[in-house]
Amino acid sequence: MQVAIVKYNAGNIYSVVNALRRMGIEPLLTDVAEELQKADRVLFPGQGEARGAMEYLKARRLDEVIRQLKQPVLGICVGQQLLCRHSEEGDVDCIGVFDVEVKRFQPQRHEDKVPAMGWNRLYDLKSPLYKGFSEAQQPPYVYFVHSYYVPLCADTAATADYILPYSASLHKDNFYACQFHPEKSGKVGEQILRNFMEI
Repeated sequence: MQVAIVKYNAGNIYSVVNALRRMGIEPLLTDVAEELQKADRVLFPGQGEARGAMEYLKARRLDEVIRQLKQPVLGICVGQQLLCRHSEEGDVDCIGVFDVEVKRFQPQRHEDKVPAMGWNRLYDLKSPLYKGFSEAQQPPYVYFVHSYYVPLCADTAATADYILPYSASLHKDNFYACQFHPEKSGKVGEQILRNFMEI
């Protein structure tokens, strides 16, 4: 199986590479449209700032390439946000797979810290990404670092709570996404990545 990772000016790509290598997968890191189109699976990870990332993608027409991919695609962290319609971060139009606007967390209490950072529980699981997880017996805990969030919407595939309930994960057609970092979420994250590879 050929697994491609979208190469663009966003950090954190190498932690995803290392997570896949631990699973016995040697991914291709590329910003070449043909290589992304030929891959069996495409991962779209990222940490960083939405406007700068979108400028890089649009300059290489990678936004169009990603939007038109037919194989399973997994957006991670900023990758999930960039798959949405618009982001408040930099007030920028994004790729638009998911018809929802990314919002900035607004602290309500003194203890509300932004960025949200640390482990959190997922619930209302509605995607093949979470095959084998039981909310009743063993709710999955995963690792988040983010100042912006995707509101609950028709494509929400898992929910988490921080200040308010929000989309910890999205799913529409062949596009899957998670706000958390599966590559930093231990055995739970590894199982989520394995589930994605088996879709």
